[in-house]
Order: sequence, then structure tokens, then C-alpha cells
Amino acid sequence: MGRGPLYDDNYQPQLSGHETFPLRYGWLKKAFDAVRKTEDDENNRSVFLADEAIAQFGVGKNMVASMRHWATAAGVIEERSRRTRTTSFGRRLFSEDGRDPEDGRDPYMENPATAWLVHWQLCGKPNKTTWFWAFNHFPALSFERELLVGSLEKLAKEREWPRASTRTIRKDVACLVHTYVSQPPSGKASREDTLESPLTELGLIRPIEKRAGFRFVRGPKPSLGGGVFSYAITEFWRKFSKVATLSFEAIAHEPGSPGRVFLLDENDLVDRLTTLEDVTEGFYRWSETAGLKQLIRNQDFNGDEAIGFIKADYSGS
Repeated sequence: MGRGPLYDDNYQPQLSGHETFPLRYGWLKKAFDAVRKTEDDENNRSVFLADEAIAQFGVGKNMVASMRHWATAAGVIEERSRRTRTTSFGRRLFSEDGRDPEDGRDPYMENPATAWLVHWQLCGKPNKTTWFWAFNHFPALSFERELLVGSLEKLAKEREWPRASTRTIRKDVACLVHTYVSQPPSGKASREDTLESPLTELGLIRPIEKRAGFRFVRGPKPSLGGGVFSYAITEFWRKFSKVATLSFEAIAHEPGSPGRVFLLDENDLVDRLTTLEDVTEGFYRWSETAGLKQLIRNQDFNGDEAIGFIKADYSGS
């Protein structure tokens, strides 16, 4: 029996919603701005549904649906009751209205920290099944698409997930690959089609030369800052445990952990954990007493720590 949220009896898989389009540059900002302008309306859920949406976003109906999907999956917007709203996470990155001086850290995704945060939102949480499975459960470092499809098919049958056909899973795996791997340009592609995903710059998945395969790139991640890492540690810890210590094994290997999601090797992970006390100004402390490696939390969580930690990676932006 596997462990992690995908194995919960009440887990609801998500294997579609992107309309086969990977996340693209500018989409999160466009979706955020559209919602920000209308979120005070009593019923603004039509912002992605009305006929005007196609003209507003400058793309086809399916792409509008894809934008909405990615903005929701990345935690930039959320749907509550009959309203679609921006989130504090989304405002911290994309807002330009000047209401809060802490907001609008990187509206045009020019800082690599933003791409890392979006990657965490997609793969550190189980909402997007294929993304979570690939980075947190798939056991091999190299793969071909059909191998990943087959592993998800097996899981879907074991868990008796509805609407998890081979065709649906294959499309989701293809979209995952396109999200992280640059694609060769097509002669018939439109301008919107030529926009790559901002997550290709992270270099987490790379094609294998002379083979129709890919590999996960495990090891040091120089562009991953301490602020984003602290944010991920905090979000993972809140869901994983209520005690004031967190073992190295959990941080490195548990599904949804920073070690798994960021593909960090153990040496780089330890190096990062030893600096957390400075990055978080004493909120966390690393300990290796008597051979026991663990992270110690010196304060209780109050709900605001994670979003505050990312400021460290945007100072001077």
C-alpha cells in the first residue's frame, strides 16, 4: 500500500482541465488581472465564460479555459461560492494596484523565484494528479511517455478512479512534458502557440539525446532561493505534522516534500537546511544532535509565515 494523499480513499483525481495546453508565459498575469478587475462584482465567474472573454484574452475558447485552469492550479485565483477571487499568494506576485506595498513582487515573472513557486504549487500539492505522481512517486529518473502513462494507469485501476482512461492519462502526461521541456517550433504555429512554459527554465526535465525519452534532473538547484525553499518547508510541514520537529527523512523523501518536488539530492538538501535559521530569522533551526538530523520549529504556525518567507528572494527586485 502506497502512502501519501493519492492513496487516500476520498482523493479525487484531476487528469484534465488544461485543454491540452501547457502553462505559458503571461497567462497567470492575464488571468489574475481579469479577476482582480471584477472580483468585487457579486457574480464574476463569467469572467472566463462570457463571449467577451475571447476578445479580452485574445485567444480561443479552449485557451481561455486553460488559462483559468492554470491560474487556479497555481493558486493565483480561487473560486468561492459564486465569485472568483485573487488569492494572497497571487496578489503577492502579480498585483500592481498599489494597495499593499508587499504585493506585486514579480508581475511579469522575471525572477526565477516565481517559476519555482509556481512549480511548487503544481507539484507540491496533490490537486494535479499526474504532476504530483511524476515528481513524488514515479521511481525512475529516466522515462518515456508510455512508461509514465502505464504507471498512472496501474494506479488508477488500483484506486478505482473514475474517468481515468488511457487516452485522458496520455494527454495529461504529454501536457506535463510540454510544461517542463522546450518544444521545437512548428511552421504553422500561431504567436500564442510559440510561447513556452516559464517552467522550462527550471531544467527539471530534459530530453535524452538520440532517444524518445526524458530524465528528471536531480541535484543542486542554484536558482532556487532560500525564501522559496522556506515557503515550501512551511507548507509541507503544516500538512504533514503538528509536532515541533520534522525529520530529515520526511523532508527528503515523503510525497509532497521539498526534497521530492525540487529534485534535490541529500547533500544539497542538508546544505539548505543548515541556512534556514538565517533565512527565516530564527523561525527554524537545524539540528544533528546524536546523529539525529531534524528541523526544529521555534514558533507556532499562525498562517502568515510561508508567504512572508518568499520576500527574501525578491529583495532588490
